[in-house]
Order: sequence, then C-alpha cells, then structure tokens
Amino acid sequence: MKIEQIYTGCLAQGAYYIESKGEVAIIDPLREVDAYIQKAEKDNAKIKYIFETHFHADFVSGHVTLAKKTGASIVYGPTAKPSFEAITAVDGQEFKLGDITITVLHTPGHTMESSTYLLRDEKGEDKAIFTGDTLFLGDVGRPDLAQKAASITQEDLAALLFDSLRTKIIPLSDDLMVYPAHGAGSACGKNMMKETMDTLGNQKKVNYALRADMTKEEFVKEVTDGLLPPPQYFPLNVKMNKEGYDDIDVVLNRGSKGLSPDAFETAANETEAIVLDVRHQSKFVEGHIPRSIFIGIDGDFAPWVGAMIADVNLPILIVSEEGRLEETITRLSRVGFDNTIGYLEGGFEAWKKAGKQIDTIETISSAEYAKHLNENPTFDVRKPGEYEAEHVENAQSTPLDYLNDHLAEFPSKGKFYLHCAGGYRSVIAASVLKSRGIHNLINIKEGMNGILKTGVPTTAYICPSEKK
Repeated sequence: MKIEQIYTGCLAQGAYYIESKGEVAIIDPLREVDAYIQKAEKDNAKIKYIFETHFHADFVSGHVTLAKKTGASIVYGPTAKPSFEAITAVDGQEFKLGDITITVLHTPGHTMESSTYLLRDEKGEDKAIFTGDTLFLGDVGRPDLAQKAASITQEDLAALLFDSLRTKIIPLSDDLMVYPAHGAGSACGKNMMKETMDTLGNQKKVNYALRADMTKEEFVKEVTDGLLPPPQYFPLNVKMNKEGYDDIDVVLNRGSKGLSPDAFETAANETEAIVLDVRHQSKFVEGHIPRSIFIGIDGDFAPWVGAMIADVNLPILIVSEEGRLEETITRLSRVGFDNTIGYLEGGFEAWKKAGKQIDTIETISSAEYAKHLNENPTFDVRKPGEYEAEHVENAQSTPLDYLNDHLAEFPSKGKFYLHCAGGYRSVIAASVLKSRGIHNLINIKEGMNGILKTGVPTTAYICPSEKK
C-alpha cells in the first residue's frame, strides 16, 4: 500500500494518491491530471476511483478530466448531485482498492455532501482518514460557503459539523493519520496549522473544535465567529466542479496565442479584457501597461486572482516573463479562470520597443518613508488580523481583499502611502487603484517588514469597548 500527499503550496491544497495491488485512488485531484496518470503508469497500476470530499469552492478539481482520460469512477458522498456521471455513495459504503478498503463517512457541516474517507489496510485495521474540509489540522472547515445553495444558515451547518465530528471522527482511534484537503493559508478555514498531516490523537489534544467539554452552542459560536466574507469566485468554482468544465489542454491552447503589441492593444480595447501582469513586483513598479493589474506569479497568485478579479468569465490577456506562460495559464485555470485569450509576445520589452505608452508606480524604501512619515496619510492593505496585531500609528486599515469597499477613503488630493507586509500585496493594491484612476499613491517597497526596522511608532489595535 502506498499513500502519497501531493501538496500545492499556492493553493494550500492536498491531493492524495493511494495505490494497492495495482489499483489507484485519487482524492481531490488538481485540474492538471497528467501527474497522477504518470504516477500510476510508473507503478504499473490503473486509476480505479476518484474520490471527491465535496464540491470545492476554492479550486477547480481535476475529477472530470481524470475520469475521461482513465475511465475511473468519480465518487461523492451522500446528497451530492453532480451533472456528470458519478457514484453518489451512501453513508458507510465500502470501495475495494487492491487489498485495502475505503469507506465513506458522511460528515456534513462544511457542505451538505461533505464526506470523510476512512482507509482500512489489508488486515481490516483503520489506518487513515481523508477529511477534506471537514477537519483541518488545528481547525475545521468554515460552514458558510454552501448555505446559499442549500438554503440553510451557517449556524445550522455548524451544528451539523459538530455532530459529524463527534459521531464519525472523534470515536476513531487516536493513531489514525489525518490527511486534510487544506493547510495554513487557505480561505476555507481560519486558524489552520502549517503542518499538512497529523495523528487524530494529537488533533484531539490541540484542535479547539475537538474539545471533549465543548457544547454544541459553544462550537457553533466559535466556528462562526470572525468569519470574513468568502472570495467572490468561490460560488463559480463550485458551479464548475458540479457541472463540468473544459479540459486543461483546451484552456492552454486557447490562452497560448501570441499577440504583437499592436494586436495586444487592439484585443484589450475591443474585448475589454483584463491585462494581467504576472512579472515580479519590482519590474512592474518600474514600468507596466497603463491600467494593467499586477498579481505576481511568484506570490500567492491564484487566490489573489480569485479575490481581485472575481468573475471567472472575464477575458484575460497576459504579460509574463519568458518561459512562465504555461505556468500562468495553468494556475489561473486551477481557480476557474479559463478565459485567457492571449499573451504579449516578447513581453513588456516588446511593448516598450513599440513606443507604446507606459506607466510606473512611485515607490520608496522603508527608511525613506520613516523620514517623511508625517507628510502623508498611510494605508495598510494587510489582513485585519495582521493590522490588529501591530500597525503604524494612525495608519488606516484597507485590506486588499476588500479594497473596492474602501475606494472612497483614499484622498483625491495630495499623496498617500501604501504598504503591506513585504511589498507584494501593496503593488497589487496600487495597480488596482491606478486602474480606477487613483494615481496619487506612494508604495513602500519593503512593507511592514522593513518599517519595523526603522523605529517608526507602531501600535496594536484596541477594541473601542476596551478603551478607558
């Protein structure tokens, strides 16, 4: 028996490859599926099942393509109603894989169809659970993502999750391995650990949601407290996972259309496409196509694309470094952005050589910012929790995720400073603001990491009720 976790850092997502006696199961595969097929071929094995823990919201799974290429059966838990051929299992249903068994444990709460898969070895002994978004390390899946579709409140789902954990998960042996669908950085939970696998026994000790003395009312309150609105693209990803999508090969072919600077400019104007620049932020601030949006491929690319662009159907034109195009289109497709219609042939250098108009972002070092701190207001685009932990005195919190909600707060006259933690998110914010006609900003290159080294006065957030 072989169990392999295939972890994708930019999505904080874990897919699983399980092999026994020449038969393979894949759990929650990514959109690009060739790697799973190649692994099976190397093992001289055949992919028999594709287990989906639920209809994912944060990424597009590879289940449809993988089933088409291999003939494997797609398996969902109870209540799932996909538009394509799949097995909708009943609670407790067993699936034989070589000489091991995978049993469906229906664990609603994150979504109604959410299920955990229990693996038993050749001796019939429990060895591992693949928990999807039901149980994370240090946390559980947020219960607010499916409520609209299911006509049920987040409190109702949280109560179901409490029951699922206590009737299906907690009674299992402490020495079981827990393999979740996500780790720290995913928007599907709040406080996940950086580790990507653990024993159930340890989770019973450290995971607040598994406390033995917790009442259902306490659980519901803790799980629903502090939930930020989910990214707008989440429902669109659910729809694609439930109804199907184009194969990744089709998406790559469509997006890999090289355009000259003139053709690129025409396409941008005629299609009203978003021009997405994925180069490093240091290059973007020095020069970019006016009104283009920066989201660097070397950062948390896919989640920020989803958060900032939101509509997966919008046409996208790409500006990238040489050799990064296929990676860019692939990572866009992971979160459902399939409508890439071309790229700038020759990159930004070709745009400049063609004499096209360019724009820049005024950027200063943290040391320079410290010298001129009081000359302009400061806006902090980090997450609320980062801001509350420590921020520049008098800085205003305008989280990047919800920048559109704060546009009216930025001054129309005079300059203002913009910063994040390390300089990546502030350039995303700057590009979005400039695309909306707000150009009077100054980006702080090193962000809060650099600011803290300058001696600039900082403070922690104090709740109004705690102020004397």
